[in-house]
Amino acid sequence: MSKKLIIAIDGPAGSGKSTTAKLVAKRLNYLYIDTGAMYRAVTLFVLRNKLMGKTDDIIEFANSLNIVLSFIDGETNITVNGEDVSKEIRSFEVNSNVSEISCIQGVRKILVKKQQEMGKNGGVVMEGRDIATVVFPNADVKIFLTADIDERAERRAKEFSEKGTDVPIDKVKENLKNRDFIDSNREASPLKKALDSIEVDTSNTTIEEQVEQILDQVKIIADNKGIRI
Repeated sequence: MSKKLIIAIDGPAGSGKSTTAKLVAKRLNYLYIDTGAMYRAVTLFVLRNKLMGKTDDIIEFANSLNIVLSFIDGETNITVNGEDVSKEIRSFEVNSNVSEISCIQGVRKILVKKQQEMGKNGGVVMEGRDIATVVFPNADVKIFLTADIDERAERRAKEFSEKGTDVPIDKVKENLKNRDFIDSNREASPLKKALDSIEVDTSNTTIEEQVEQILDQVKIIADNKGIRI
């Protein structure tokens, strides 16, 4: 069997990771893995069980959850203990609390192990905040997406609106700033660009342009490694 690449795409919330990673995976016929959905799933169940602030209980609880990711018809589906929570994990409440859960080292250790198992054979496009630095530091392709805060806030507000929830853009912007601070300053796996990651600013580019930029880099690296894609 021919070797397949591990492609890591990192970046802050609203930088275009999910949409771009999905399309790159589709073009390459690779598996798409949304690691953020896993942290959102844990957050949802922590909120449901009123465990916020109880770190030891959260870690034990996270370890008991059976989280299954699948990519069907262009969308990430996620089940937890057999329950489809794909829509619930995208709520503003989950959005506002996920950074607090994802900064817990014990939770990250549990989920990183699951993510490494899912992607170890290659043929994956995995997106998150610590893929190139922690989950797969030896990934074949490392991309770091960025965008200015106003553009990211507009994108995220539009996502909420399309899902039937209207959130004022200033509230979305404040939420993003707070998440950026927590994600970048947490002790466990902080959001940061790997030294050998290729930075792509998505502020003024279309999704198609972002995808093409990444695919160009993938082709260069695949050629250098003698891998057919």
